[in-house]
Amino acid sequence: MASNDRSHLGGSGLTEFVDRYKQYMQQKENTHDFIRDLLMYADGVESNLRTENSRLLQILNDTRLDLDDATKSRRDLQLRLRDMETRLGIIPDRNPYVMVLIDGDGLLFKEHLVRQGVAGGRKAADELRKAVSDKYSYSEETPIEVVVEVVANVSGLSKAMKRDGCLDDETTLNDFISGFNQAKVPFHFVDLGYCKEAADAKLLCSARFHLRNFNCKLILMGVSHDVSYAPYLDHLIHDEMGKQRIAVLEGCPTVEGIVATGITITSFKNIFRSDKLRVQSPQSETTQEVSSPSPPSVSYAAITQTKASPPPQITLPIPLKRVNTPARTTKPSTPAWNPGPRGLDPPIQVNPVTLERLKKRKGGDKLCNNHFLRGPCTKGDECDFEHNYNPTKDEKNVIALFARLSPCTKGQDCDIDNCIYGHHCPSVVNGICTHPHCKFRVDEHPPGTKFKYPRHADW
Repeated sequence: MASNDRSHLGGSGLTEFVDRYKQYMQQKENTHDFIRDLLMYADGVESNLRTENSRLLQILNDTRLDLDDATKSRRDLQLRLRDMETRLGIIPDRNPYVMVLIDGDGLLFKEHLVRQGVAGGRKAADELRKAVSDKYSYSEETPIEVVVEVVANVSGLSKAMKRDGCLDDETTLNDFISGFNQAKVPFHFVDLGYCKEAADAKLLCSARFHLRNFNCKLILMGVSHDVSYAPYLDHLIHDEMGKQRIAVLEGCPTVEGIVATGITITSFKNIFRSDKLRVQSPQSETTQEVSSPSPPSVSYAAITQTKASPPPQITLPIPLKRVNTPARTTKPSTPAWNPGPRGLDPPIQVNPVTLERLKKRKGGDKLCNNHFLRGPCTKGDECDFEHNYNPTKDEKNVIALFARLSPCTKGQDCDIDNCIYGHHCPSVVNGICTHPHCKFRVDEHPPGTKFKYPRHADW
């Protein structure tokens, strides 16, 4: 019975082991395939990582090169900027200042300041500096400096102020100027004498110079009384560099030509007069009668004007024989119109052909009146009109006529003998103003003048 059991187990057990061995070998083969697949996958992943790593390393190297180049370029730019600032004398934010340029013949200090002489000059300088600093503070860390330059005809101005009654002694103005100059180092009151063109040129050249200076944050132009500055100011406010860096300092009301430019206007009413000097006309002191009344006030320019002597009376050695003739009733002749202290401008004879030819010049092709009538134009290359031209005598007469069509800012108070501008309307023919855009006031025409064309509301 026992032998039968062993025979039965031996026979079935071997087959079972063979099956189990086959299963083992199958599993071993599957395990081998698994490990092989796993190794192949790992190799692929590693290969991809190596490729990506190489790409990132290349990007990193390129970025380092770019960073090094940018750093070097930035340093080069900093060195060049520092060198340029040194050459131009620019020290950013270390010396900011406001430049105040004043035409002292029109922008006048308050009477109570001038009357105090030296003390008043110092007080005026202190108040002006404080007013500008308070209104145009640049930064809290860096205080702003105020530089002032006043130009004037001191002799003529002192005489005018005495005649106006605001001064008892002409030397008081000189004392005031001394105090003004002594008060602050950058404050200058300059006497240019009887030369209006020199004053204009000095102010305009100073303005151009300081506009090119980075440290100059603002320029205040005390020229509200003079329309001749309008073209220059109009040019500046259309330039981005100067648009926010220039303003007009107002005393007497700003003339329409400057207001029309749209420039910023400011005022210090406690320092400067808001009215013009009112001086008695020299003609009112003489016994000679004038056919038409002269203006009630003139500026100091009329004081220095040379009065024309009356024509000499001729006495014949032998009296003429009188002939009795019937008396005729004649219409009294109309006396010649007298526009004021300066009188009538001498007429200018022009060639009609030349006149028509120059009228056809437009825009920048127009000839510059100042350049050809008064010498080199103070605006230089910034002038909008033609300079490179050699006009004939007839053409100069036409240029003079064109200039005469623009009113002089001082009108009949002008004391400049060779002034190129008009002191009354030159376009009146037979009692009619024929200019289509006449800029002269109604009282600068003969009484009863009719106008051929509609007048501008401001004229």
